[in-house]
Amino acid sequence: MTWQLASILPVWAVAIIGAVLIGLIAHPDHYFAWVAIVFAVTVIGAFVVQLAIRRKEGFVSRVMTSTGGALVVLAAASVVFLVIS
Repeated sequence: MTWQLASILPVWAVAIIGAVLIGLIAHPDHYFAWVAIVFAVTVIGAFVVQLAIRRKEGFVSRVMTSTGGALVVLAAASVVFLVIS
């Protein structure tokens, strides 16, 4: 695994874990509020991880890939939440 991928996957993992926890713990009326909170956490996490790497080459691409992947994960979870609620 390359260091670029290793810096992106943790953000996606946070999105997946957050989506699962929302489905298990949150009240159905609050699903979408929690999705927004988890997305905000993943955006902040993406910046923290990328800034911790301290490499400027590809910074924008890595942040975009991290947050874009998290957005796709949470959008899929939102569709599932919409169907089950």
